[in-house]
Amino acid sequence: MDKKVLVIDDSATVRKQVRTALTGHGFEIIEATDGVEGLEAIASCQQLAAVICDVNMPRMDGLQMLRLVKAQDHLLALPVLMLTTEAQPALVQQAKESGAKGWLVKPFKPEQLVAALRRLTTS
Repeated sequence: MDKKVLVIDDSATVRKQVRTALTGHGFEIIEATDGVEGLEAIASCQQLAAVICDVNMPRMDGLQMLRLVKAQDHLLALPVLMLTTEAQPALVQQAKESGAKGWLVKPFKPEQLVAALRRLTTS
């Protein structure tokens, strides 16, 4: 059975790249376009294995969404991987402190993404 992964990114192209990279590797992809939609998807989705989230998005950015997710006790164990064009050490540190389990910079190599998700979802 495929593991459900929520991909939150305002770019349809990036969501498609992630879907293409992960399909066929044991992952089922669910998509959201920003942090608000992401929170709604997390609330309504059963058995979510991981979340891949952009940082810069309209309505609610990825770091704000991450903090709201990790403020809920029942979601503390849900692995969140940030996938973004940002590489600033301060932002990476903020994400780690907020509960992110990883940080990949776009453009990404599909095999890197698959390897990172496998690490996060096989615990």
